[in-house]
Amino acid sequence: MDELSFKEIRLSLERPYKDDNGDRIPILFDITPEGRQIYEKKENPTKALGDNLRRIFVERGVDFFDRTKGHEPEQSPLTHDVNTSDTATERPEQDSASTRTMNVEELLKMRAEIVPQLFTSLGEITLARDLLASLLNSSSQSQPENLATDLSAIVVTKPPPIVSVQAFNAQLTIGSKDEALRKAANVFKSAAGSMDRGRIKGEKYWVDALKVRRANWGLNPAPLPFGSATGKGADKTSKDFLISYSLEESPAVFRRQAVARMASDEVSTHGLVFLHRQYTRLRVSVSIVGVDGICITSQNTLTRVDENGPEVALKGAQQEIVEQEIFSLLVQEAGNLPTASARVSERLIVIDAAHATELKFELLEDEMLPPKLSDELCREKCNLIYFALHALLLRRHGFLQAQRLGTMSVGGVTKDNLYPPPVLQPIIDILQYQVFCERIKVEIDKMISALSVAGIQSSLRFNPVGEIGRQLVQLFDNNDGQVIGGEAVLRIDDRHTIRLTFLSPSSLTAHLPQATLTISSIPQLYQLLADEVERCLLYRICEQGRETHGYVGGTWFVDSSRCVGRWEGCVLNFHISFGKDFTIDCSAFQLHKKTPKQGQLDRYSSNSTTRSLFSWIQHIITTAAVKNV
Repeated sequence: MDELSFKEIRLSLERPYKDDNGDRIPILFDITPEGRQIYEKKENPTKALGDNLRRIFVERGVDFFDRTKGHEPEQSPLTHDVNTSDTATERPEQDSASTRTMNVEELLKMRAEIVPQLFTSLGEITLARDLLASLLNSSSQSQPENLATDLSAIVVTKPPPIVSVQAFNAQLTIGSKDEALRKAANVFKSAAGSMDRGRIKGEKYWVDALKVRRANWGLNPAPLPFGSATGKGADKTSKDFLISYSLEESPAVFRRQAVARMASDEVSTHGLVFLHRQYTRLRVSVSIVGVDGICITSQNTLTRVDENGPEVALKGAQQEIVEQEIFSLLVQEAGNLPTASARVSERLIVIDAAHATELKFELLEDEMLPPKLSDELCREKCNLIYFALHALLLRRHGFLQAQRLGTMSVGGVTKDNLYPPPVLQPIIDILQYQVFCERIKVEIDKMISALSVAGIQSSLRFNPVGEIGRQLVQLFDNNDGQVIGGEAVLRIDDRHTIRLTFLSPSSLTAHLPQATLTISSIPQLYQLLADEVERCLLYRICEQGRETHGYVGGTWFVDSSRCVGRWEGCVLNFHISFGKDFTIDCSAFQLHKKTPKQGQLDRYSSNSTTRSLFSWIQHIITTAAVKNV
């Protein structure tokens, strides 16, 4: 474990040599009475060494080193006499040297040697005086106290310090303590800041905990720390708690991931620590290839929220874990789709949902969500799919909860509802149903356009979704297999009606006056519309012939896709056919006394003339009646 920082601080008690700016501090030598400071001059070390060596031999003799070693060199009598004579001759020179004046350095040195000896002598004399006074007092008690004695008490006071020395001592004391005081102050300041931060962090911890509890998030006891006593009689009370933000009926793997705890030491902006958060979002994309071959891709709208509080952070984390669960269910169901093919990877699912329609699900990092502009209608479709997946997931959880608690009705249990309801299949059914309705409407619009070109009035009421909003919401809650349905009603010439009903994903039924037919393909629908419109037009021609020549007494009827009109000396046959995109063509065959033996054939095409069909038929009938007169 690393040592604490304040234990590594060393307090410096030595004399400072530099100031705060890093400059050398000069040594104060003396202070004059005028207050001028005299600093010690900087000497050359080589010169000072030479002077010291010279003084050794001048002051202590040439044989100083021999005497300090403890042995004197032996001298012969002859040598002694010679030395004596030499000493006698040199004595006048020494006497002259002893009378010279001493310099400052010599006086300071002498003072340093004499003062300690004087203090020692003073102490000894004072002790002897006190001892003698004590002995005299104990031996003669009857002597008069005013008797004069030879010894008297002397009070010796320490001389006041030199001003320069006192200033130097103060400077030394302040300089040595200044750095230590600064470091000690920093230690106390850091300790106070740490205590204050700990207090604020503790208050924030419990404030965030109360916010989480008030928002009704799940709180679970945290496991005991590693190494805690778990034996009999040990304290097993949890000192902390975990926050569970998964759904109740989610699988265990997602419940284990959806766990957070309150931040104690970690730096967190929202006060929570997410242990297994992946920061991924589910993006739904729909690609549609138009008739002109241009592909239009739209995506759902994903908003980023600033997680500046524990409640907002928990909501964001719960949204991510729910989307991950949805994606895992989509991966499981994508390989078993009965009416679509899918390609599945680790974080991507591509499904060919319907004709020229591709559905894509992606799990992307939160930073990899670029905003893309797309058509508003298609974008809302992606948003509908995104939120419908959440509703389908809740329906699945409700089924699992009812199955777990045993609240399902016994009579309602069948083979179909033994398994949870699917999540992906209803989305595929809705997309296929939309494409199915669009293709049906395209065919009906072609017929209406052809009738309009031929001058025949027609109207269409197309309602692909027949349920109201409440019923649509209930479809996500019921498990009885209800689907979305709608109808289309085509009215021709305000007389005849064709009614079609359809159910998701691709069930179409035609309700005709004579029968109810199930249509399974677009060519079959094309043929049904052509036959029904042809029948309606032939009956309309019969009515028009009867109204025009009712006085003749002729007969008009429909026989084998033909309208036949007969009266005396004249026969008319009208036949209706359809070309490309329900283009209406009509042929009229007439036989009377003014026509050749093989008869006369007239043709009508809505593309080649601007005349209406019924006006052309009226002209044919009128012309045949006039020629037969």
